[in-house]
Amino acid sequence: MATPPQPQPQHGGPYDPYTAPVPPRSGPSGPGYAGPQPYGAYGAHPEPGRYGCRLCGAWPAAHATVRGHQGMIVLMRFLSLRGPFCRDCGLATYRRMSSDTLWQGWWGPLSLFITPVTLLMNLGPRAAFRKLAPPAGGHRPALDPGRPLWRRPPVLLLLVPLLLLVLAIPVLILIGAVVGDDAPRPLTSGQCVRNTGDWQLVVADCGSASAEYRVRRPSPATGGPCGPGDFLAHPEYSADGTLNCLTPLR
Repeated sequence: MATPPQPQPQHGGPYDPYTAPVPPRSGPSGPGYAGPQPYGAYGAHPEPGRYGCRLCGAWPAAHATVRGHQGMIVLMRFLSLRGPFCRDCGLATYRRMSSDTLWQGWWGPLSLFITPVTLLMNLGPRAAFRKLAPPAGGHRPALDPGRPLWRRPPVLLLLVPLLLLVLAIPVLILIGAVVGDDAPRPLTSGQCVRNTGDWQLVVADCGSASAEYRVRRPSPATGGPCGPGDFLAHPEYSADGTLNCLTPLR
């Protein structure tokens, strides 16, 4: 007995995958619409085939080397961390290594000169990091840069000596101007003096063994010459500018 032919499905039915009506997709205001998805912190890399930050994978990143130094009296350590770094990770690395260098780098004779050079070398990477756009497309969060270097406690180890050096010069000049050398007191005829060095005269008792010279005024009648073997005192030991004669006592 022959099998009757099976009816063929007609296109256009409700289950036809080619002609079944497709429900309209919800628009921007419809339910379930999330909108266009930008690159997030953990999305696809914005520039495939390019290397991102070595710490978080974000882009853009700059190739730079941040350096540090540790002085240990006799020994020393040279530290470095090579990029690429994104903006946030680079600034965080720069600030951390420079801050550590500010308090770890001075403890050695050669380290006193190496530490300032290391800090200056880090200014180049810092400028490169600051020019970068905010990081995007990383596989983990970028590092927090934290407070700027000049607002961290170790910077006081650099600022305090510099401040003291700057203030020391005017302070020394002021002290010298206020105190100065003691002006010598004018001598009078008949006094005895002794020489304390470089003809700094000090009044002494004429009967003591320390007295070396007797002061006398030159004679106006003879034009004011001193006797043979006498010495002349400096003008500052005279009240009126007339040179006093110093006659040796022995």
